[in-house]
Amino acid sequence: MRIAFLVAHEGIEQVELTHPWQAVGDAGGTPRLVSTRPGNVQAFQHLDKAGTFPVDQTVDEASVSEYDGLVLPGGVANPDALRLDDGAVGLVRGFFEAGKPVAAICHAPWVLVEADVVRGRTLTSWPSLQTDIRNAGGAWVDEKVVVCSGGPNTLVTSRMPDDLKAFEEAALTAFGA
Repeated sequence: MRIAFLVAHEGIEQVELTHPWQAVGDAGGTPRLVSTRPGNVQAFQHLDKAGTFPVDQTVDEASVSEYDGLVLPGGVANPDALRLDDGAVGLVRGFFEAGKPVAAICHAPWVLVEADVVRGRTLTSWPSLQTDIRNAGGAWVDEKVVVCSGGPNTLVTSRMPDDLKAFEEAALTAFGA
């Protein structure tokens, strides 16, 4: 199982990248960091700079066909930057069009809204996104993890770092691990 972790060049909530990354690796999968820029990405712990991580592939180099699933880590700045990048939005939309599972946590559903893939779906997120999700045609619920199979693919969403265990278990199941 090869899983793409799509992030912007900075603003990723570190724990929402590293914990699911480790879970994929522990399940025998191969996580790959895909970003809008080459080099390294800057993660944060809330508003403080944390670690940096090397990019495996840029959005322009990545192809949906190379991967079995997609993880969208949160952080406020990360998804906000991703939704302004046409290549990133197109890659996310491509996973939905290909029927491949997608997992998004915290603020990451902003990218799903931008890709216009939440209409008719039920999902969760950081609470401040609920109006955006509803305005995009999705149904927002306040639950640890939501697995929505209604549509071309399975969508796994969670609210926050406290939900990571449930998020990782549901994502791994969706990825076939």
